[in-house]
Amino acid sequence: MHPDAARGALRRIVFWRHGRTDWNAAGRFQGQTDIPLNEEGHRQAHQAARRLASLSPSAIVSSDLDRTRATAEALAAVTGLPVAVDSGLRETNAGAWQGHTFDAIRGMDPEALRRWEDGDVNTAAGGAETRLDVAARVHRAVDRALAAVPADGTLVVVSHGGAIRVGLAHLLGLPHDLWGALAGLSNCSWSILEERRPHRDGGPRWRLGEHNAGTLPVPVTVEEG
Repeated sequence: MHPDAARGALRRIVFWRHGRTDWNAAGRFQGQTDIPLNEEGHRQAHQAARRLASLSPSAIVSSDLDRTRATAEALAAVTGLPVAVDSGLRETNAGAWQGHTFDAIRGMDPEALRRWEDGDVNTAAGGAETRLDVAARVHRAVDRALAAVPADGTLVVVSHGGAIRVGLAHLLGLPHDLWGALAGLSNCSWSILEERRPHRDGGPRWRLGEHNAGTLPVPVTVEEG
């Protein structure tokens, strides 16, 4: 028997990316600009919510931006759960890059964008946040939400492509030079972390159970959104 099985069911975290927006469709770096879901995004959210409801979530927490809250509310409508809101789950603050396509950013700031796309965790997007900054605040937000989740419960975290990717890497304890090994999530797809036996200090440990699940393969054209 696997040692975790002897302890009974453990917690899961479902990281769910919001549905599509017009800026996603246009290939713009949304960052923390508050862009709403478009018609396709609402359709994606309602379709995915019916699938995620089968996981019997215990709690839902969302970034405070409109596109994530609307996605979370689709799951709330199916499950009857309230949606907690935490600004720590926002997408990367991309400063001067926000609202621009990656081709435009390449013309504005080619060296910084090259480092960013190469996965440098210390490069500040548009002069604002680094991947390390984002990962740390996402981790703190997840810890706050987990405090209300039972030992065998499932927390659904509704966030953004870039924030989810670095949050996963941080929670899994991946070395910084391997963070780029995780692909970004398609709109309204999800990844699942499963709890392992705790560290000696009592803190949780996680394994990646699913990644970018929920749809047939869809190319990820703009992650940070």
